[in-house]
This record gives sequence, C-alpha cells and structure tokens, in this order.
Amino acid sequence: MATPLNRFSASSIRKWAEFVRFSHTIFALPFALAAMAVAARENRGWPGWRAFALILAAMICARTCAMSFNRIVDREFDKENPRTASRHLPTGQISLANAWTLCLLSAVGFVLASWGLNDVCFYLSPVALVVICFYSLTKRFTDYTHVFLGLALALAPVGAWLAVKGKAISIQEIASMLVLALAVMFWLIGFDIIYALQDYEFDRQRGLHSLVVAWGPRSALAAALLSHMIMWGLLFGFGLLCRFRIAYVVGLLIILLSLLLEHWLARRRSLKWINTAFFRLNALISSVFLVVTLAEVVFQGGFRLR
Repeated sequence: MATPLNRFSASSIRKWAEFVRFSHTIFALPFALAAMAVAARENRGWPGWRAFALILAAMICARTCAMSFNRIVDREFDKENPRTASRHLPTGQISLANAWTLCLLSAVGFVLASWGLNDVCFYLSPVALVVICFYSLTKRFTDYTHVFLGLALALAPVGAWLAVKGKAISIQEIASMLVLALAVMFWLIGFDIIYALQDYEFDRQRGLHSLVVAWGPRSALAAALLSHMIMWGLLFGFGLLCRFRIAYVVGLLIILLSLLLEHWLARRRSLKWINTAFFRLNALISSVFLVVTLAEVVFQGGFRLR
C-alpha cells in the first residue's frame, strides 16, 4: 500500500523529470553510448563499469543543467506562449530558486564526473557547459538558433569518445568522432526546425528568431529535409570510416525511412502531429543507430564474435 511519503516522492520525481524533459534524453544518449562503444571496440565496446557510470552521470548532469537553464531564461516567454504556459516555472509548481539550485548542482555534477574520467574531459568540461547553455539565449539575436542547439547536442558523442580514449585518441578516431558529431548536429537542426513550427506565430509576434520565422514554414521545412539528408550521408561516411557492414546498412535504411516519414508528417498533418514526428521517430532513429552500432562493434561483419 502506498504511503503519503511514497506518493510524495513519486510525484516529486515525476515533476522534476518533466521539468527537464528527462524522456528526451533518448535523443542524445544513444549517440553518446554508440560513440563510447566504438571508442572501446578493442574491448567489444565495453569501457568498464566505472567509465560507463561516469559517462552516464556526465550525460544526465549536462542535459539537466542545460534544460534547467533553458527553462529559467525562457520563463517569461513560456508564460506568454499558450503552448508552454502550463510549464512548471510559469505556473509556480517549481520555484525559481529551486530551478537555479538544480541547474548549478547539475553543472557541478558534470564537472565532477568529467574529473573522474580523465584530464581531457575535465579541462573541456567548462567549455561544454558554456556551449550547451548558450543555446538558450540565441533565439534572441540569431535565426540560426537551431545550429547552436545542434552543436550542443553534438558534444555528446565527442564527450563519450574522449571519455574512453582521452589523450590516446588517434587521427582516424578523431575523424570518425567529428563525422559522427556533425551527423548529430545536422540531425538536430532538421528536427528542431520541425519542432519550431509549433511556435511560428508566437515567435514572429514576439520578435524571437528561428529559421521558421526568417524563411517561412515551407522554406524552413526544405532546409530541414536538406539537413537530414546531409545527416544521413554523414552517418554513411561514419560507417565507412569504422568499416561497418550489413547490420549498419540495415540500420541506415531504417533511419532513412524514418526521416522521410517525419517530413511527410510535418508537411501533410496538422501541428498536433509534430510531437509524433519529433519524439517517436527521432527516438527510433537514435535507438536504431545505437543497436546497429553495437551489433557491428560486438560482432564482426557476419555476426561472428571477435
């Protein structure tokens, strides 16, 4: 039987998870874990429990910090926007002081996790925090806010790769890591443009910037499709660099079909379908990429154990 304390704890956890949209961790985390596996491919993709736990902690802390900061600096816009007016800060479900506390504690947790990994991650951790938080300010002055968010998300596979390899990373690995990071960046640019369609009228009236506002929905959607095709090409190049075979090719085909379906939904359906295109299909894309990458790392070409 649930006690009041249990109910309170469950509701509090759910409230804070919704505040930082914890469910959206599924976007960046699979790419980070895939990068971790490729970096540790000499050991069948496993870096050890300590490194794995620290990478997971760093990812969760970084994203929590970035999302908390986003909610804090956008709270006045969220209050005015009918789509976001029911969020936790505008409605007072979470206080501004508590939101700042979560943001700062997450930043400290990220730095500590980076320190536990290696010197490279530790020294770069403040830079990463600046990049992932800076995105939240860009809608105030640039139409290319999606690019900054893409750059922030692209740090996930870079960080995971460096967490495994540190200073021992090779030139070929750097090339593979950067190609994957660029793929993630263009993927994010594409689906963030689609997501921004929901706020087109509000952003235009309030003078907020995005490619949807600057170019109009139709041209912005064309740019999103181009971005996703570049992303797919970069994933193909990543597979070549890593010498992946059949499992990865199957995954690329599923990813391509998912991207095309996402754009079909964005063009043919009402705005209420955007969340389907945004969340479910992109969660599928990242999950498929992780599964097929793990299959290629753990198994050799024809599914033979190394």
